[in-house]
Amino acid sequence: MSTFWSLWIIGLTLTNLVLVLWVLLANRKVAVRDDETPENRTTGHVYDGIEEYDNPLPRWWFKMFIATFIFAGVYLMIYPGLGSFKGFYPGGWTQELELKRHQQKADARYAEQFGKYNAMPIETLAQDQDAMKMGLRLFANNCAVCHGADGGGNHGFPNLTDNDWIWGGSPEKIKETIVQGRKAAMPPWAAILGDEGIAQTTEYVLSLSGREHDEQMALVGAEHFKRNCVACHGADATGNPMLGAPNLTDDIWLYSGEPSGIRQTLREGRNGVMPAQQELLKESRIHLLAAYVYSLSLPYEDQD
Repeated sequence: MSTFWSLWIIGLTLTNLVLVLWVLLANRKVAVRDDETPENRTTGHVYDGIEEYDNPLPRWWFKMFIATFIFAGVYLMIYPGLGSFKGFYPGGWTQELELKRHQQKADARYAEQFGKYNAMPIETLAQDQDAMKMGLRLFANNCAVCHGADGGGNHGFPNLTDNDWIWGGSPEKIKETIVQGRKAAMPPWAAILGDEGIAQTTEYVLSLSGREHDEQMALVGAEHFKRNCVACHGADATGNPMLGAPNLTDDIWLYSGEPSGIRQTLREGRNGVMPAQQELLKESRIHLLAAYVYSLSLPYEDQD
């Protein structure tokens, strides 16, 4: 902050405090008129038959106002509030430092509680009911807004309760996804395939999961798929976790499995982002959260 603006803020702050104090002190006493008696001590202002008394503030109220000015003066001396003046708080005070102090206290408080879980493998942790109650709360606070309260997903946000994983469903991959986040991109193909090519490829994609489709168009669409889609989705269209390319042979769809939805995906492409949580959550919480996400699909894992 420049010296000018620092002085400007200091001047405005102190001037306002002085003016407000003056108004308070100036109205501490009231003028006494020659004809004044306790019965007619009013301001002369009458509204709807109601007269306004001209009495000073009650003493306790006045003292309370004085106390607020004393508090303001002490506060502005200790904490930064007057331009670039940093105050006399030991070590200096900023919002960032205060946040870090609270975080350090919280980390120390919960270190023992989270520590015992941090040493447990995710597979074992997913079977611990007490740990999963904590994991549920972490999920509700950080993940439910996108993936749903039950982890069932939403349009464009994966279902975490089945056995279909775009980036891999092993404990290590789940934790990696939470820590690093994910960025998936499917380019638009409208300029390359055209409307007819989009329609043909859509029919072929429908055939991959055994759904009703136009066989003639699907045959042509298969050629489009080989030239443009195999590199990511694989020759058997079962996807590639390394690239975040989904499996197209099942009935699980991230966006829409309807013909219109598939055509839109091919025509316009898709861009999915899962934000990294490494800076938001500590390692112990990420470990616990990964175990909870892993537990959501355990019924499917047991079937495999």
